[in-house]
Amino acid sequence: MSSDARMGGVWNIVPTPFSSDGSLDEGSLRTLADFVVGTGVDGMTILGVMGEAARLSDHERSVVIGSILEAVGGRIPVCVGTSHAATDRAVAQAREAVAAGAHSIMLAPPTLARPNDAAVRRHYFAAAAAVDVPIVVQDHPASSGVWMTVEFLASLAAESHKCRVVKLEDPPTPPKIERLLHAAPELTILGGLGAVMLIEELGRGAAGTMTGFGYPEVLVDIVRRWSAGDREGATTVFDRHLPLIRFENQEGLSLAIRKHVYARRGAIATAHVRAPGGVLDEGSIAELDTILARVGVERLSNAAIS
Repeated sequence: MSSDARMGGVWNIVPTPFSSDGSLDEGSLRTLADFVVGTGVDGMTILGVMGEAARLSDHERSVVIGSILEAVGGRIPVCVGTSHAATDRAVAQAREAVAAGAHSIMLAPPTLARPNDAAVRRHYFAAAAAVDVPIVVQDHPASSGVWMTVEFLASLAAESHKCRVVKLEDPPTPPKIERLLHAAPELTILGGLGAVMLIEELGRGAAGTMTGFGYPEVLVDIVRRWSAGDREGATTVFDRHLPLIRFENQEGLSLAIRKHVYARRGAIATAHVRAPGGVLDEGSIAELDTILARVGVERLSNAAIS
């Protein structure tokens, strides 16, 4: 099995835990790793947008990478976000992650005053020349400000075998997934955006999803049912939990909600989000409690859903 083929299924994008005073919570890095592995996911991704990577110092990044990889201990593969506006910094971060044992890296296009295909292509090829692991091309214009066309992504994959995994988060995602796979069938495409369109993304050919969610085992159950041919069962599980998926995916509050759930489940000690991140108000917490009770999700443990 090739390295990129292993990137199907569910890859949980994890938050970075902080203590109530805002400092990095190294103890929670270990409990978080055990928690995520216990949910049955196929892999985990650290230092993404929802990992508050832009709010970490270089030293803190190194601590997160080292602590998570040590705690995971090879039980599941770990993808490390290495996005940076400067190509040399992205390359340095990629090298550090791979040296520490990362299975793959996730790289967004650089933010440019005048985005152009040539500059973005050079950015990816520099990373590809520096490391010998799959590069997850993060297609998320909302955070990068860069719109990558189907034609560009297909050409990137054709020119570099290391750039053949795409985390596609350019809505509407289902039609773009279908067009991209038609143009470059060798690609592995993972959905994202909180899994709101997961069923449709799978239906258009996505190999799984790379996203955060407070109950990753729900997504595992959906994707495994779908992969086994039980599309009706996968859709039933998705529909049952959709109110929670939708609620957690609120713009400006999604990370705060996810951290609150992770803290509630014992994965991390506190739900602290570094400023200027969103703060969960009492009304939202009450609404979350109502939804959790309505969908019955509190019955879940770290075991697979029966």
